[in-house]
Amino acid sequence: MSIQKTKLLYEGKAKKIWETNDSELLISEFKDSLTAFNGEKKSQEAGKGALNNKISAELFDYLNKKGIPTHYIKMIDDTNMLHKRAQVIRIEVIVRNIAAGSLSRSLGIKEGTKLPFTLVEFDYKNDDLGDPKLNDQHCLILELVQDEAELDYLRYMARKINYFLQSFYQELNLKLVDFKLEFGRDKDGNIILIDELSPDNFRLWDANTNEKMDKDRFRQGLGGLAEAYTEVLNRIKNR
Repeated sequence: MSIQKTKLLYEGKAKKIWETNDSELLISEFKDSLTAFNGEKKSQEAGKGALNNKISAELFDYLNKKGIPTHYIKMIDDTNMLHKRAQVIRIEVIVRNIAAGSLSRSLGIKEGTKLPFTLVEFDYKNDDLGDPKLNDQHCLILELVQDEAELDYLRYMARKINYFLQSFYQELNLKLVDFKLEFGRDKDGNIILIDELSPDNFRLWDANTNEKMDKDRFRQGLGGLAEAYTEVLNRIKNR
């Protein structure tokens, strides 16, 4: 059976999610739109959606081969990805190896400071509230997970994924500064990695120059975002 889009299920800042003629499969359509600071800064960057789709496909494929359960099935074309349907867990899992962004601003840790251990944080996936920070008790009060064991599992998976991706990016001469992960439940209730794995959600710095190769180029008005994403993709393809 040829998989076809049937109904727009959801449109977010960076993707449209489509239902298909298979009830267990969805298609993510990657957009060229750019947003930052909870949607306060907006723009368009031609080709960004295709770059994010291709980079995400490469990383999902890599993690699948490492035994990480994900929603990814295949890249359909430049901007569309086929994946399993999953019930989204409304927790953004933030993994930090080097101080940057909100961690530097909120705690006064100088950007670029290597952390003594990998920090895993939770944010509430809620645009209306500005994605606030969560502790374990918040997660339980909001019934975002079933119990504390699931929170422990999210942390475990985040650190495991970080271990694999740090090694992956080291081969590309890139530092994995920090990144956001999202998880969901498949049809059998298993927790799997979902969403995307792109420079929109990852901070990546060149290992030699510390040049920023991620969405901070848009956040900070540095320019050259598509060029940076293209360089990341080329390094992945040539590894």
